[in-house]
Amino acid sequence: MTLTKTDVLAWLRNIATVLAENKTYLTELDAAIGDADHGINMDRGFQRVMSQLPTVEDKDIGTILKTTGMALLSSVGGAGGPLYGTFFMRMGMAVAGKEELSPEDVHTMLAAGLDGVMQRGKAEVGDKTMVDTLAPAIRTLGNALTAGHHFDDALDRMVAAAEEGMKSTIPLVARKGRASYLGDRSAGHQDPGATSSYLILAALRDTLKADE
Repeated sequence: MTLTKTDVLAWLRNIATVLAENKTYLTELDAAIGDADHGINMDRGFQRVMSQLPTVEDKDIGTILKTTGMALLSSVGGAGGPLYGTFFMRMGMAVAGKEELSPEDVHTMLAAGLDGVMQRGKAEVGDKTMVDTLAPAIRTLGNALTAGHHFDDALDRMVAAAEEGMKSTIPLVARKGRASYLGDRSAGHQDPGATSSYLILAALRDTLKADE
């Protein structure tokens, strides 16, 4: 099973739809520990991505993802812009020139994106950020593929780990970002960035399942 250029474009469109549907929810999460704008910012960013897609639909997957990253970097406010912009740009760099991706390519791509986020945000697992979702999810995907699981099953395992990682942020005290200013008061709230990261990974799984 491969991830085609058509699949990547469909994934990005699905992300835009899911983030628009969850805009209010993400903003409510952010209202508790941040600036109350994460949902609004992510929705605006992916609407910008949607406006850019027609210019790169005939390009390779790497170019599509790098263009996505640039669009997010220029349109998403707060920390989300640099972090998600870096995530997609690093993914694009990892698969430069490719017209389709093997399951292993998908893991390599996501891992490169995570590395970029961790370098940019200086965050680790346990800091109550998007890394708490991305790191265990991408590690789980890699382990499942190495163990010989079918790509569908590996993606299901990835999304389950992403959900677990997202929920793990609830009791944590934030050590990075605006939420860290609240100290102990940040505990008891699910991190909005961890939540949007979960939605993005779930959209990838759902896009490929719909394509079958």
